Amino acid sequence: MTEALVSAGFAKARSAAILSAGLSALPLLLLTPNALAASLAVVGGLAAWTSRDRPWPVVVRMILTVALTGAVLASYGFGFGRDTGSALLLAMLALKLSETSALRDLRSLIGFSLFALFAAFLQDQGPLTLALAVLAVLVMADTLALIADNEAGMDSRDGLAIRARRALLWVALAAPLALAGFWFYPRLAAPLWGVPENALARTGISETMAPGDWLDLLVDDRPAFRARFKGAEPERTQLYWRGPVLWDFDGRTWTRPPWAAARPAAALTDARAVFEYEITLEPSDRRFLFALDLPIDDPPGGQLGADLSPYAEQPVRDLTRYGMRAAVVDTFEAELPARVRQSALRLPPGFNPRSRQLAQEWRADADSDQAFIERVLDWFNREFSYTLAAPPLGRHTGDEFLFDTREGYCEHFSSAFTILMRQAGIPARVVTGYVGGYRNPIGDYWLIQQSDAHAWVEVWLPGRGWLRLDPTAAVDPSRIFERYGQDRGAGAMGQMLGGTFAPLGNALDWLREGWNQMLLGFNAARQQALLKPFGIDEASRVQLLIAFAVSAALAIGFALWFMARQRSPSGTEPLVAAWHRVCRRLARAGLAKHPWETASAFSARVSPSLRDDHAKQLALLSQRFVSLRYAEPTTNGDDPSQLIRTLNAFRPLHR
Repeated sequence: MTEALVSAGFAKARSAAILSAGLSALPLLLLTPNALAASLAVVGGLAAWTSRDRPWPVVVRMILTVALTGAVLASYGFGFGRDTGSALLLAMLALKLSETSALRDLRSLIGFSLFALFAAFLQDQGPLTLALAVLAVLVMADTLALIADNEAGMDSRDGLAIRARRALLWVALAAPLALAGFWFYPRLAAPLWGVPENALARTGISETMAPGDWLDLLVDDRPAFRARFKGAEPERTQLYWRGPVLWDFDGRTWTRPPWAAARPAAALTDARAVFEYEITLEPSDRRFLFALDLPIDDPPGGQLGADLSPYAEQPVRDLTRYGMRAAVVDTFEAELPARVRQSALRLPPGFNPRSRQLAQEWRADADSDQAFIERVLDWFNREFSYTLAAPPLGRHTGDEFLFDTREGYCEHFSSAFTILMRQAGIPARVVTGYVGGYRNPIGDYWLIQQSDAHAWVEVWLPGRGWLRLDPTAAVDPSRIFERYGQDRGAGAMGQMLGGTFAPLGNALDWLREGWNQMLLGFNAARQQALLKPFGIDEASRVQLLIAFAVSAALAIGFALWFMARQRSPSGTEPLVAAWHRVCRRLARAGLAKHPWETASAFSARVSPSLRDDHAKQLALLSQRFVSLRYAEPTTNGDDPSQLIRTLNAFRPLHR
């Protein structure tokens, strides 16, 4: 074993280990804030480039550890959560690349890289994350083989194609065991990690609303949920997806009171139409769900609050699918309890004096509550404008919006409208959720994105109950459903070139929906039904464990059988396997190799029985095989992959 051999093998193993680390970090980098991801990528690249001969000094690594930890915490608002922890792990992986000057460091780097993949799957289980993870695992398998060769004093000269096939074979042998675990290992009710999501890590509807808070949300094209109707569908302008209902107001922020979820839901009677549908909700780490206005039944694993807001029993940390029904009714809660009325009229003292005076004057001039409402909506339509570039508001948010700026988006309109209603003595509340959506023509379902977030108002009138009013739509009736969901099914790509890529976006989202239904939607209920073909309608945990043990034993047994079948007396290298295939072909022709014979002796013995050209070719092949297999690699410039292909193609013939 020469020093040059060891050096060349280590350089190859080090390059492969760094590539493995980069590929493992990529899925997590894509889920990290852009500025932080770019900084970590730069640090990791510099560390890998400059630490070949020796690691960075300890002082430098300590300073960078503190700096990167501070940058991660700042990026996530100094809050502890799953995403913050994953980003910290990514930062430590970048610093680990500064220690790659020994084989022991390379093994540690591979182990660290596996944790980065685990962290990525905690945040996203989409097809892109899986594809990148499989690629990273393939490179890791090849890297571990190169490290083992270097530890044994060998420099593997197998070509890239041979190494790739070998890594694919190893992963393929492990796949049956992984599938057995996915299908049969009993699923837990909650994730093992159990760390609540950082409140700033994921955008989406929350249980509070203040003018200006939703600016980032309204430009976020990520999916919120997908809805598929069973049978009849409502008009698109009636697609109001109900979420948290906000009652309490402190002068700036609307919040949901605790009692709303504790009281039973008001019954809906005399429905003119009923729509049945199924929602596939993206993880939000929050308890509230969404349902088409107005929901009839409690959602599975949850309940409807007193204001028909749907809630789950546990925070939604995984992709969740549930079926619901919605009704169209003429009257909803015609009798209003005194406590509810007080909550729907309560306003903090000392806020918005100008709007209070206006509301009292207009209500005194109006013949009825309905006339007052129509006058306010007409005022909004004539003198207000919709824009996302709304100026910030101060202490008196209602007064400043109604009398000074007169421009904003749904938060501004719904908040100011509700304030006016309550100041005029009309019970009112803010309803948050989503409106509209994009209909995917390929999958025949509705895609509702985060940018479809919306807030509207419900007012209570005697004899009619709660009525839905949308002051944002009153400003520009044609604009609201163009803004929310129209022609945006392909996301950012669909907006390019006038929607040229919309069909591609539809196809990609349809594939993602299929992925969600088939894999991510594989829950405990579907798992328990797997054993129905064997007469077990609902499998228990013990039965699932038995099924897992049997399938795992079969998978491991097949892998062991396959490896034993591939193993030869001289080893399992591709070159040795190719030579043994030549020997088996000659044995079938009656020219079997004796166990004690060398390759050269065997070739010399059987050559007289072969055609002259094949005898010469066998002698040359045996000589090349012996030279590559047993000689010092530095003294032989032959190409192993080319010899393997020649051995595989060799078909000897008798004289």
